[in-house]
Amino acid sequence: MVFSSLEFIFIFLPVFMIAYAAVRKEYKNFVLFTGSVVFYSFGVKKPVYILLFLLTVLLNFIVGQFIEHSRYTKKLWLTFGILFNFWWLIFFKYWTFGTENINHFFHQSFTVKDIILPIGISFYTFQNVSYIIDVFRGKAKAEKNLINYGAYITMFPQLIAGPIVTYDHVAKELKSRSHAIHRVEDGLKTFTIGLGYKVLIANQIGGLWSDIAMIGYQSVSSRLAWLGIFAYSFQLYFDFCGYSLMAIGLGRVMGFNIPKNFDHPYMSLTMTEFWRRWHITLGSWFRDYIYIPLGGNRKGSKRMVFNTFIVWLFTGLWHGASWNFVLWGMVLFLIIMSEKFWTGKTLNKIKPLGHAYMLLIIPLTWLIFAITDFHELGIYFKRLLPFLPQKTYAVMEGDYKEYWKDYWKYFAAALIFSTRLPEALYKKIKNSFITVIALLAVFWASVYCMYKGLDDPFMYFRF
Repeated sequence: MVFSSLEFIFIFLPVFMIAYAAVRKEYKNFVLFTGSVVFYSFGVKKPVYILLFLLTVLLNFIVGQFIEHSRYTKKLWLTFGILFNFWWLIFFKYWTFGTENINHFFHQSFTVKDIILPIGISFYTFQNVSYIIDVFRGKAKAEKNLINYGAYITMFPQLIAGPIVTYDHVAKELKSRSHAIHRVEDGLKTFTIGLGYKVLIANQIGGLWSDIAMIGYQSVSSRLAWLGIFAYSFQLYFDFCGYSLMAIGLGRVMGFNIPKNFDHPYMSLTMTEFWRRWHITLGSWFRDYIYIPLGGNRKGSKRMVFNTFIVWLFTGLWHGASWNFVLWGMVLFLIIMSEKFWTGKTLNKIKPLGHAYMLLIIPLTWLIFAITDFHELGIYFKRLLPFLPQKTYAVMEGDYKEYWKDYWKYFAAALIFSTRLPEALYKKIKNSFITVIALLAVFWASVYCMYKGLDDPFMYFRF
């Protein structure tokens, strides 16, 4: 079940909200915990994964207690908790990848099983690990109520694809939070905006990327190839940003302040700035739990470069068990280091140059992210850069014109809503009657698209 589905909007959400509103404050976390497990069960392909999910909740709750109350074995319990959490992530996400590469490089024949990845495991693993580390550091008190901790980890708005919420961010709200009509109204508006981002922009413009994949990368013109990778860039942004806004909106309805996850990243002047604005909670997690513990930038330039390398290696691997994600992380590391030592000041100072640079670099890096097969990736790069040596392929002359006629309106919408202008306007007229009418139009247009089957799963579910 996904947020952008008729089942969620017209069945699960109303039933959950009625139950949530009907109980007293002391039982709301129980309803949230129970409802979230039910929500999770709809997306799980193997029932045993639900038991594993609940086991991780219980075990991390217990580990947190031992860490807080143990005098001499804190590190031992912390180590056990980290190993337990990452073992399951490694097994489900990287075991097949690791076995295939061992077979390839060492000429072995170990059996490779197609292991189904439990949905959301990357996100709830990071939240569990951040919790026990924060308890160890004394940054957070261990949660004494299992239901409260379960509600924190399983909270369905952010369970499947974030934002990654650290325990200290919601600790007070788990025990006492306000439920007011203006918060419900504001949350529903935010949810609707996210729904529009996902269904009316991401899904629609993503059709061009799907069309190109069906044609075959070798059979598209250079101009259509550029249109395609720009379409994918916009699709990825509005898909993930849309999910994050829906999560934030639902959290607000229930009295939680889920952190912001995107800050108009496509308006950045450098890749360094871009990754401060894109998936903000993931970047904060890597900063707080890997980069800073490794020494950050406190031990000189060489150590800073090494620490940044480790962060981007892990960032690439976190997104997927495939060599293209490793390459993607390494390319971003090299770009960010070049900005750190050479180009960054100039790009920030000369804004038109910075925007032109990002206009080129963003789609090229997303291309590495999008195509897992290196052979196909090479073909697409050559299509983008026609001056490179090309094999002879059948390309329909003027193909980009036909697709531009179908997709130009989605490009226009994506470009406009990538800027700060719509947000600035929304803040001014947020409480006006015009805004209510506009959001109702967005909601019912989204419902119509979902009814017609013009919907896709969220792209970050596979991470």
